[in-house]
Amino acid sequence: MTTPHHPLAIIGGGLGGLTLARVLHVNGVEAAVFDLDASPAARTQGGMLDIHEDSGQPALRAAGLYEEFRALVNPGGESTRVLDKAGTVLLDDPDDGTGGRPEVDRGQLRDLLLGSLPEGTVRWGAKVTGARPLDGGRHEVTLTDGTSFTTDLLIGADGAWSRVRPLLSDAKPAYTGISFVEVDLPDADLRHPVSAEVVGGGMMMALGAGKGFLAHRETDGSLHIYVALAVPEDAFDGVDFTDTEAAKAYTLGHFADWDKSLRALVADADGPLTPRHIHALPIGHRWERVPGVTLLGDAAHLMSPFAGVGANLAMLDGAELGEALAAHPGDTEAALAAYEAKLFPRGEESAAESAANGVLMFGEDAPQGMLDFFAGMGG
Repeated sequence: MTTPHHPLAIIGGGLGGLTLARVLHVNGVEAAVFDLDASPAARTQGGMLDIHEDSGQPALRAAGLYEEFRALVNPGGESTRVLDKAGTVLLDDPDDGTGGRPEVDRGQLRDLLLGSLPEGTVRWGAKVTGARPLDGGRHEVTLTDGTSFTTDLLIGADGAWSRVRPLLSDAKPAYTGISFVEVDLPDADLRHPVSAEVVGGGMMMALGAGKGFLAHRETDGSLHIYVALAVPEDAFDGVDFTDTEAAKAYTLGHFADWDKSLRALVADADGPLTPRHIHALPIGHRWERVPGVTLLGDAAHLMSPFAGVGANLAMLDGAELGEALAAHPGDTEAALAAYEAKLFPRGEESAAESAANGVLMFGEDAPQGMLDFFAGMGG
């Protein structure tokens, strides 16, 4: 049986990979996307995203989806609050509709991109185990089901633990020193009115030295909370997160002297608490040009989430790579070189900003660092 061949293969059907596929489609270039999920609805896609006017929005314009994106915007979602551990509101910046970072639901944005692609573009349930170079810049990609395919151009849009990255780089994500415990409070205005009031209409940060609560309101009326903890990487090893009450007790043990209204963001949860370690690639991660392969998004420049740019950069990467390939028909290497020349400095700058913001958010003087940051922005 002959091995299938795809001229252009994108590994990963997240926002970056789908933006790339869409921009290629707009420019008349066919791509095959391989995603490990069994179906589009196999798992939830996470919470709200603020789509920036200098990255995510230009990517959506390149994809021809800007107006459809505007219809998904959550009114009031750009409001920002900063609190201290006593629950005192130190900054309350409402959404007056003039901001440049409108909030949308990640799942709805992904559905918009998926719906804009020709049927069959995404191959679901296709988990990649590895890839190896062939001659002439081609690669062979193997899947967990034992099958394989070849491709002329391989693009790793497969996130933090990319199976494509080893073709280009030995770099591996490292623990940043911060971990999250994620909590959801559904139907907040009715079921959790105190928490709904604390969080407000958009993003809320309650910060202290080495810890804090980061929360936002979602379009379905729920609150999504990230409990941030500066702890060793093995700190969760003895915690049974399948036991919700045990997980609550562990998490709230870090906030014994915090206001009850903030502790309620965890105490009132009636669903699971989900632990997550925050990893990052080295700031300034880059590679020498290797024929027939490149990376985008977290596969290229995984960083901490404290600049709020990860999804935006992935989409901009995808759009710019698609435009570069369309602008250099028949010369893939020229396209990849042009794309990477912009990718590397952008990723380095954003990763440095994310790391610096993490220090501001959870430093010894928190929340003062973030108050100074917003004051410097005029926000």
